[in-house]
Amino acid sequence: MNQPIMNALDAVAGSQAAAYITLADGNRYCFMQLYSFESSMEVNITEVPILGKTGKGNKPTGWTGTWKGTAHYNQSIIRKILLEYKRTGFMPTFDIQIENEDPTASVGRQTIILKNCLTKGGILAKFDASSETLEEDIEGTFDDWEMPESFSLLNGMQ
Repeated sequence: MNQPIMNALDAVAGSQAAAYITLADGNRYCFMQLYSFESSMEVNITEVPILGKTGKGNKPTGWTGTWKGTAHYNQSIIRKILLEYKRTGFMPTFDIQIENEDPTASVGRQTIILKNCLTKGGILAKFDASSETLEEDIEGTFDDWEMPESFSLLNGMQ
């Protein structure tokens, strides 16, 4: 039996991506400072006791969205959100859009938009005289997401 084998060119290069952040006021920025990013959706599973069974069933009962990334320390967008929260008690939400598209891969582009993002905090000021460049970890939550574009199936998957 000949099993299909993935073409190595179809592995999506990690650096072939774009990131955007859209603030609640409508301002949209290319968030090119990010060089590592990941978002996750965790499904909440509740155990369900079932009469007549020795084991329990499982039922999805909601989900939680989180994101995290590492960026070069050269932007103030997140710090301005934190400053507004400190001053007013209101935390503005924002959207993060991630596009993965490697021109050498046949899968095309996937776009994920994280909606109603919040930051969990972050670095306010930083220096390190022994570092060649400064970086910062950022993280937060989201409560909705969309996928307007998805990767196409590779040859042999169907």
